[in-house]
Amino acid sequence: QVQLVESGGGLVQPGGSLRLSCVASRNIVSSYVMAWYRQAPGKQRDLVTSITTIGSTYYADSVKGRFTNSRDNAKNTVYLQMNSLKTEDTAVYYCKARHPFSGIEYWGQGTQVTVSS
Repeated sequence: QVQLVESGGGLVQPGGSLRLSCVASRNIVSSYVMAWYRQAPGKQRDLVTSITTIGSTYYADSVKGRFTNSRDNAKNTVYLQMNSLKTEDTAVYYCKARHPFSGIEYWGQGTQVTVSS
């Protein structure tokens, strides 16, 4: 069983920056599709960004140009760099890993990001 542990969440002011980390308990980051989701109170869980095993990235329109999804295979870690944060970005952010062929997936426990003045 692979565990994903997110960290780096917290309280920031609008316009600020934050970097989230997701560390996998096994060396899977290089061979799984890694993604970040977020869920605001009373809202559905939405895909924020994903990165494939070959480095292709996807970003939701709402975060395009502000967020960057990256990975460090040696550290078995993925990062979500969030810049120019808006109050609308407030949510619990979840890390997800999915094997491209088997469909096996793992979810992290989530980390709270609050953007408020």
